[in-house]
Amino acid sequence: MRKILLYIFAFLIICFAIPVVFTSHKGGEVSANIVEKENIIESTYDYKKYDTIKLLHSSNNKIESIPLDEYLYGVVSAEMPAKYEVEALKAQAIVARTYTLYKIVNQNKKHGEADICDNSGCCQAWISKEDRLAKWKEEERESYWNKIMNAVNSTQGKIITYEGKPINAFFHSNSGGITEAPVNVWGGTGYPYLQSVTTSGEDAYSQYSSNLTVTKKEFEEKIKKEHSDFKIDFKENDCIKIEEYTEGSRVKTIKVGNLKLSGVEIRNIFGLRSANFKVTVQKDNIKFEVIGYGHGVGMSQTGADSLAKSGKNAEEIIKHFYTGVKIEDM
Repeated sequence: MRKILLYIFAFLIICFAIPVVFTSHKGGEVSANIVEKENIIESTYDYKKYDTIKLLHSSNNKIESIPLDEYLYGVVSAEMPAKYEVEALKAQAIVARTYTLYKIVNQNKKHGEADICDNSGCCQAWISKEDRLAKWKEEERESYWNKIMNAVNSTQGKIITYEGKPINAFFHSNSGGITEAPVNVWGGTGYPYLQSVTTSGEDAYSQYSSNLTVTKKEFEEKIKKEHSDFKIDFKENDCIKIEEYTEGSRVKTIKVGNLKLSGVEIRNIFGLRSANFKVTVQKDNIKFEVIGYGHGVGMSQTGADSLAKSGKNAEEIIKHFYTGVKIEDM
């Protein structure tokens, strides 16, 4: 009887031990969760599968499959002047590659079967090699195109990451000397790697300043299109008054007549280059004096060129504009 009990006891030990052995190799509940988590990460952030992308052409609504780096030639040549310093162009290539992957991974098929479009108002600008060459002077074409290709090829596979994931690598033309936090442009909670930073030398570029003058009638009409209840008495001294600025020196809130609007909304209503502006009420007109070009978030392209001229390399440029990031191979 004792032998029988011993056999039964041994059999039970084997039965319970087998699942433990298989769990360690095949995956039990805990291991399955780990595997599932790893699969999610791999399917979402396995960037090597994006060596070819599907580009939607906004002009004809057609989709073209194109190698990623070939696509980036068109982006960099469309987004940044080829006359800029090589290190600035390299920074733009890394930023564009990162932005592309971020859009693909996070847009949830915004463009149907396409990964990204060529509209700068939606994604980022892109131009074909033929169209790009046609826009350059004949004596510049070969050297400029080779410069663009070098910027992309020499940074092949490099992306900007924050906590192991590609960042939303916003960029713009000219920050006016200081970039903007995204919360002041689009609201929300923002991104920890997109902070307001200062850059010297941007005032040397034509994008740094601009002016716009509209008649008082045009001023009223444009605002009334968005706010039908708008009223203003130009005889009042404070009929237009900037009340608050952002940490990026842009207009946060502005009083216009009976309304309080954001600087971003005023920029959009009047097509200003930036939300960093001053307003002057003149006899018959309203004059805007604007500093900077673009939303001001992320890398300033003229700032990147200015930093490159001072001896900074692409990685240093990127880490200047994006806080706490790494540059890694995809």
